[in-house]
Amino acid sequence: MAQVAERLTAPAGRSSLSRSEIVAFVLMVGVLVIAPAFVYPLFLMKALCFAIFACAFNLLIGYVGLLSFGHALFFGWASYLSAHAAKVWGLPPELAILTGMAAACGLGIVAGALAIRRQGIYFAMVTLALAQMMYLVAVRAPFTHGEDGIQAVPRGVLFGVFDLSNAMTMYFVVLAVFLVTFLLIYRIINSPFGEVLKAIRENEPRAISLGYRTDRYKLMAFVLSATISGLAGALKAIVFQLASLTDVNWPMSGEVVLMTLVGGLGTVFGPVVGAFTIIAMQNYLAEFGQWVTIIQGTIFVACVLLFRRGIVGEIAHFFRIRL
Repeated sequence: MAQVAERLTAPAGRSSLSRSEIVAFVLMVGVLVIAPAFVYPLFLMKALCFAIFACAFNLLIGYVGLLSFGHALFFGWASYLSAHAAKVWGLPPELAILTGMAAACGLGIVAGALAIRRQGIYFAMVTLALAQMMYLVAVRAPFTHGEDGIQAVPRGVLFGVFDLSNAMTMYFVVLAVFLVTFLLIYRIINSPFGEVLKAIRENEPRAISLGYRTDRYKLMAFVLSATISGLAGALKAIVFQLASLTDVNWPMSGEVVLMTLVGGLGTVFGPVVGAFTIIAMQNYLAEFGQWVTIIQGTIFVACVLLFRRGIVGEIAHFFRIRL
């Protein structure tokens, strides 16, 4: 109780990076900058898009304690709107991505306003139900083209300068977006607003008793998470020049849960490691066909039993550092 009150009444959040976080961040940036020389850039771009998605999801579950089973709603519909804006409306990539983010933000406001009235498993079920409702809309809506999806989406020229048809240019644009998003989320969780979110996660009744309108904070966190998820989906549509039902279906929501748990729930770097781990498994184990799902399930069970804090969480706990 005392810790929660201290957190809530602190005049400002802790925004400075610890030495371990600075080292980890510099190492991450260094690896990602040189990675295209050794790894296929398209794989890296996919992993970075899902890393953004996982970080957005972690903002909600790791720092507010709200488990959503419907985040594919924001990821998938942002993908559709971004692809439609780029291909049909002829918008440049920056405006197409902003269109997808705006759609995700709007859906986040509506879904969040309905879902935050419930807690626990009821919250999760409401988000899942809303996501499946919108999945059925995506199946039948004319502009989504059903199972064919929106194909041959033009990448265009970013800000009229950067030709995204070049794979390396596209990669470094995606990397820049990822790094900005990563630092933005870090700033959010270490701001006074973020401290209130952590206090709500730890003891919501105590936060209410101290005068905080927790529903408003939870709604704001939900909308932020939805909007950043929309950024990931919109960016993926431009990178792969495709938006499909896979992006909006419920297994996508399950994947982002898996990425966050494997990497480390409530850690800053965990979702990034989790996203790269799961995408690498999907890519390099593809030759096993349907056995990939079984292998993923086995690894997930092993992580839950042996690494309950996730990969990054266990490393941080072993060295007693903050990551």
